[in-house]
Amino acid sequence: MKRFIKAGLVVALAGAGLAQAATELVIATVNNGHMIEMQKLTPIFEKANPDIKLKWVTLEEGTLRQRVTTDIATKGGQFDVMTIGLYETPIWSKKGWLKPIATDAAYDTDDLLPAIRSGLSLDGKLFAAPFYGESSMLMYRKDLADKAGIKIAEQPTWAQVREFAAKAHDPKAGVYGMCLRGKPGWGDNMAFLTTLVNTHGGQWFDMQWKPQIDTKPWKDAINFYVDIMKNYGPPGASANSFNENLALFNEGKCAMWVDATIAASFISDPKQSKVADKVAYAQAPVAVTPKGANWLWSWNLAIPASSTKDAAAQTFIKWATSKDYIKLVAKETGWNTVPTGTRKSTYATPEFQKVAKFADAEKKAIDSANPNDSTLPKSPYVGVQYAAIPEFQAIGVAVGQQMSAALAGKVTVDEALKTAQTAAEREMKKAGYYK
Repeated sequence: MKRFIKAGLVVALAGAGLAQAATELVIATVNNGHMIEMQKLTPIFEKANPDIKLKWVTLEEGTLRQRVTTDIATKGGQFDVMTIGLYETPIWSKKGWLKPIATDAAYDTDDLLPAIRSGLSLDGKLFAAPFYGESSMLMYRKDLADKAGIKIAEQPTWAQVREFAAKAHDPKAGVYGMCLRGKPGWGDNMAFLTTLVNTHGGQWFDMQWKPQIDTKPWKDAINFYVDIMKNYGPPGASANSFNENLALFNEGKCAMWVDATIAASFISDPKQSKVADKVAYAQAPVAVTPKGANWLWSWNLAIPASSTKDAAAQTFIKWATSKDYIKLVAKETGWNTVPTGTRKSTYATPEFQKVAKFADAEKKAIDSANPNDSTLPKSPYVGVQYAAIPEFQAIGVAVGQQMSAALAGKVTVDEALKTAQTAAEREMKKAGYYK
């Protein structure tokens, strides 16, 4: 009897030891649909990796940026895995704030889409693993284009787009010719407007880091934007960003919309969109040059250099960004819900192609975006719809406020650009880029 009790005690103690040995990973992430789905699959990961427990800290995008930036800059050690963007990755990897992702043959780095892989790499090493990616493209009502007798090219010009907007614009019927972002913010209106400036031949900074906001390409681009939106946009466009335009499009109120490729899965879903069967896709419109006409973004998982749980973090990241993870999501909730924009193999899967009519246009947009060569004049920065320097967030916000004011008619385009130029110069001089 004593032996049995002792044996039982040994087993219990061994079990307690195993429980104590489990590594807890604290993961900071953003509160969007793909990440919430990943959290739901936690039990599957933990069952396959009983020595690792996942603890999620889910935050709004703005709060997430503040929390992880503060933590990594101060080596706070609050998080073992961070969800970061394509903007932060090159800045932080150069500063030595991130650990390289230890990929192996099974992970198949060559399967990652080249544009995304390049944006997350430094000296040939991956410093963040992409969870999902996106570009931007033109989404439009084919029924309205047919009615107007207009055929939209695979990559139309902005002049052609304006012509369609004029013909399709019918406010009495509740249809607006063009929906575009107007809400101020470096990731809101300036994400779109930077691509419009790029394709008009402009850039944020020249090779001496001097702001270029008061140049002709910016004037041409912003004047075009204000003109098309004042004539053919919905009322109150200066307050609209992605979600507001998505709601308008799904209600059948937009003839066209240029925005994130991720929107395609929503507007083509009959459960969400009244015009799901009438949507078609084209590449983002071009003006003077195709360079930088469409943006590039991804949400990625990364390990702070201060992490003491590197092995467990590597295991989790490789699982969450693998080909097998995408298959797991497809099995659990369907191929129309998988995170896209990261792997060639996703686009090569017949089941995905069958449900994602936008797949070819999305992949082409992502493949064509090049963060290392996104402007007609040579630029010193990495990034298509942003400049990957720490000062850009403040500059982008200040400029976005001026562009939104111009759209709302509170200031002229020239006034907005002049004020924006002054603000950008002040920030860059203060940071020591030039005197």
